[in-house]
Amino acid sequence: MLSLTGFTAPLWFGLLLVVLALVAGYVWAQRRRSRDAVRFSNLEVLDRVARRSQGWSKHVPAALLGVALILLTVALSGPTAEQRIPRNRATVMLTVDVSLSMKATDVEPNRLEAAKVAAKEFADQLTPGINLGLVSFAGTATVLVMPTTDRTSVKQAIDNLKLSEATATGDGINASMSAIDSFGKMVGGPSGAPPARIVLMADGGQTIPRELDAPRGAYTKAQEAKKANIPISTISFGTRHGTIEIEGEQELVEVDDEAMQEIARLSGGEFHKAASAEQLREVYATLGEQIGYEIKHTDASKPWLVLGTLAAIVASGAGLFLGRRLP
Repeated sequence: MLSLTGFTAPLWFGLLLVVLALVAGYVWAQRRRSRDAVRFSNLEVLDRVARRSQGWSKHVPAALLGVALILLTVALSGPTAEQRIPRNRATVMLTVDVSLSMKATDVEPNRLEAAKVAAKEFADQLTPGINLGLVSFAGTATVLVMPTTDRTSVKQAIDNLKLSEATATGDGINASMSAIDSFGKMVGGPSGAPPARIVLMADGGQTIPRELDAPRGAYTKAQEAKKANIPISTISFGTRHGTIEIEGEQELVEVDDEAMQEIARLSGGEFHKAASAEQLREVYATLGEQIGYEIKHTDASKPWLVLGTLAAIVASGAGLFLGRRLP
């Protein structure tokens, strides 16, 4: 597909002035030729010759040559095209809330089981070169899998996620940053550590500490992630009417969209909302596209070069066929 999204050497477009001058010269030459023919020829003979003339077709070779010159000028100007290229050097920490609120059945069969299915699909969708790690958090946070390209170990760890009491969202973010830092030091070369991101899936209800902006709080850790250039993509999972049973009584566990949105904002990431298992899978699919691929401007001059060359060849053939000479 031809592209005009950008050019690496636009100064070559100055050659279009030369093409324009050639067109003007061709028109002038044709008019002068006609004038001279009338001026110096026997009109009776000229009339018979004109009837056998090619008319507009005699201009086809010159027109094709002009088109060829324009196409080749575009090729010289270095057109570029946007292209999706798989990332082969990036780190993603999947950070999953396993607090008791995740057993709410507002998402069937419950929030955690639905999250497991979607998280495993996310692992499968990521491009092979992405290093994926896993952190779970409730009252404390645990790095279950360090970043790796082995999807099997990550999915096995997801299957083994268990519910626990309390929610320390800030600790989950902190554990993910520590894993990213350690992995970056191991694999970082002359160009430094690979780019990293945290994907935080939770219902947003932090309980340890109560203040989100406390030293261990999610807001504080989100700001630290921003300084470390680790954006957090948050997924607020659940609804406003989720409940769990505690000591025989139903307790409301509303999803805290506002907290998850603020965590994303403070870290320089983006917020996603999922109120059902299907929506969660869609969010993970979107994140897989964003994280697994990058858009780069690549050289797109070849199609223009090919078309320009073909046009020049056709112009030469037309000149020989119609006028028995090269244009």
